[in-house]
Amino acid sequence: MAQLEAGTDLSSLEYAILDGCELLELPLNLLRLTQLHTLSVYDNALEKLPEALWQLTGLTTLNLSVNRLTDLSADIGQLERLKMLDLGHNRLEQLTEALGRLSALEVLYASNNQLERVPEGLRGLSNLRYLNLTDNCFTALPAWFWNFEHLTELRLYNNALECLPEVGAKNSVLRELYAMKNRLTHLPENLGHLSELKVLDLQDNALEHLSESIGQLEHLTDLNLRFNALKSLPESFAQLENLRFIDLRANRLSTLPDGLERLTQLEKLDLRWNRFEAWPKSLSVLEGRGCQVYV
Repeated sequence: MAQLEAGTDLSSLEYAILDGCELLELPLNLLRLTQLHTLSVYDNALEKLPEALWQLTGLTTLNLSVNRLTDLSADIGQLERLKMLDLGHNRLEQLTEALGRLSALEVLYASNNQLERVPEGLRGLSNLRYLNLTDNCFTALPAWFWNFEHLTELRLYNNALECLPEVGAKNSVLRELYAMKNRLTHLPENLGHLSELKVLDLQDNALEHLSESIGQLEHLTDLNLRFNALKSLPESFAQLENLRFIDLRANRLSTLPDGLERLTQLEKLDLRWNRFEAWPKSLSVLEGRGCQVYV
């Protein structure tokens, strides 16, 4: 921290990395750096943030993760150039509605907090591409949640979600959805509207059935359904011709849909810990093409 000592000219400083410095508060000199565009105070002991921080309106990257923050000022909405915000591993119980004013924001980490609700204001994050809400206390998501026009990766695992909202209008950009370790018993009937999904991880939930619309996920390559309660798979499952990896381990399956031999890209199929009495011929066809089938 020598660069922040009194008398040092830092007026043109653009980066400030103060990770792991055991800070209890932010140095006053730091808050006068009007040219600053990257500030990281990861892994400190901050419980509060000074109001002067929100005057650093040139910031594009702000890392506040692994501290002891319990709330966040609405004045954060003044950081209109911010593109990356990391609030992970704090003690936040809610997110301020003012986050929705960060219209340039592309990446938002809010994992490992105590959040229960997604604020309505987040709808304003029109440029959001990556959203991480893992390891919180969410039981539900708002109906508008799929409306982030540019979101390509969404991480929701380790919450208490019982369902996901219906997709509504077709979402054409989401590529990766991670919702493992929740309490999901079913998926949206129009899941197929997430038409560009490539990775779908639903491991360790309580899913009992899948909608036929899953067959519309024509770009899907990786599907993880391990540790659920599935008794059958929809017939449309065989339409997922770009699948490379399927994990169905530890469900209640006794049959498989016809046509799995059409999955010509399949490299691995895990069927262990189910209730099969006989194996369909499609499995030998898949194995003959080099697919690893675990039974």
